[in-house]
Amino acid sequence: MRRRELPGGIPPPTKGELKRQAMAVQDLADRLIEAPESLVDGLNLPDKLADSIALARRITSRAALLRQRQFVGKLMRGIDCDPIRAALESEAQHARTDAARFRRAERWRDRLVANDDAAIDEFAAEFPAARTELARLVAAAKAERREGKPAGAGRKLFRFVQDTLSADT
Repeated sequence: MRRRELPGGIPPPTKGELKRQAMAVQDLADRLIEAPESLVDGLNLPDKLADSIALARRITSRAALLRQRQFVGKLMRGIDCDPIRAALESEAQHARTDAARFRRAERWRDRLVANDDAAIDEFAAEFPAARTELARLVAAAKAERREGKPAGAGRKLFRFVQDTLSADT
């Protein structure tokens, strides 16, 4: 039996458990400081915490920033962190989805420029409304590559593919 444990009661957290909890809140505070300002504004945080986060973003001194980050972590220990954690995870999931969509558009663009007939047919099978515009953009991008011009048509093709993919999802 530990020192502060009452007979039949719930044992208090160990020193190690308390430290792990404090480190988890500190990591969450660091993520919150680095999060977009619009996300932080939408969380409805206490004024003192919101001001401390805003101050931490303006600090350029390494030592001062470390102290401010620790202060933000200390303030966060007194509030419910679940909504903050959920909002940060939602933002991270949104960023991962955008990155995956971007990579998919890049792969389609590369396939379309490298192998126009088969890739155009596959893309048109998936997105039938895009066929005529797609064929024109692919031809322009291929001609641009052959002539060694700057990638203006390639960018237009990429934007078109990206818009088509995002309209689908």
